[in-house]
Amino acid sequence: MTDEHRFPCSNCGADYRFDPEAGQLVCDHCGAQEEVTQSGPWAGGIRELDFRSAMKNLLPLQDMEETRVSHCPNCAAEVEFNPDLHAAECPFCATPVVTDTGTHRHIKPRGVLPFAMDEGSARDAMTDWLGSLWFAPNGLQDYARKGRKLTGIYVPYWTFDADTRSAYKGERGTIYYESRTVRRNGKTETIRVQKIRWSPASGRVQRFFDDVLVLASQSLPKRFTDALEPWDLSAMEPYSPEFLAGFRAEGYQVDLDEGFHEARAHMERVIERDVKFDIGGDRQRVIHVDTDMNDITFKHVLLPVWLAAYKYRGKSYRFVVNGRTGRVQGERPYSAIKITIAIVVGLLIAAAIGYGLAMSQ
Repeated sequence: MTDEHRFPCSNCGADYRFDPEAGQLVCDHCGAQEEVTQSGPWAGGIRELDFRSAMKNLLPLQDMEETRVSHCPNCAAEVEFNPDLHAAECPFCATPVVTDTGTHRHIKPRGVLPFAMDEGSARDAMTDWLGSLWFAPNGLQDYARKGRKLTGIYVPYWTFDADTRSAYKGERGTIYYESRTVRRNGKTETIRVQKIRWSPASGRVQRFFDDVLVLASQSLPKRFTDALEPWDLSAMEPYSPEFLAGFRAEGYQVDLDEGFHEARAHMERVIERDVKFDIGGDRQRVIHVDTDMNDITFKHVLLPVWLAAYKYRGKSYRFVVNGRTGRVQGERPYSAIKITIAIVVGLLIAAAIGYGLAMSQ
């Protein structure tokens, strides 16, 4: 994190950190507490930015910022660090990295979803999840339980809004039945055969998309972060650097245009569903959809994730915890010993059942 994310305690001068349970800044040295204040350029609510202006590099200077980041050579994560920190371990993959002295120019975050659970609660959620995986190695569970603390990371996302109007052409299918006489096993039978009568259909649908969420990080497998949903975006706060005190923030690696491409694909799937509903009937065929998108806006937001990257017997395992709900996802480890035992026990049970059936006959 940069200097602007460090806040000295007004009582003793030590650094404040944001306490998820208290919802305010707390000094671990003297116990002083302070409310998070919305001031400066972050005050006044969460403001959407115009997408087309951003694509033409016409965003105002106050919507841009420069931060110092560390680039991991293994997973390509870009994470902010303290200016006085010269070496650290990547929180995403546990690879030793050296901080970069350069700067990264990017679009400022407009919103932040603050952490709602502390590291201890996140650790409990992770160890409970590992405990529910019967085939996970016991050694990994013990290592995770007794290992170093989880890292609180604000992960970058884009959100997109758009007002869409779509004209479509397709076909509506109506199911009907015909009677047919067939001969089976030397007997004549009358059966009903399902048919579909197709007729042309066309029309218009419209939908306003609000906060279509797109991951802007490439450091974590998307299947992990997607599985952390849903996020309570209604609880998002206007961005204030105080929320980042004591945490790290990852810089976005998915550019705005790439993010919108993914968001548009999501919108098109929803629009196709709307078109099929509008066509009606028993079956639908969508031949062509022409969509106009207007008033496209976006914002860069930060969502809270507790992250653990463990190296166990030469292999890295990563676990992520939703910093609001405690939902856990991660790389599923397997114990060869437990799998072998399960197979042997299964074979013994099957043999016992077979022997019992043979004796009963």
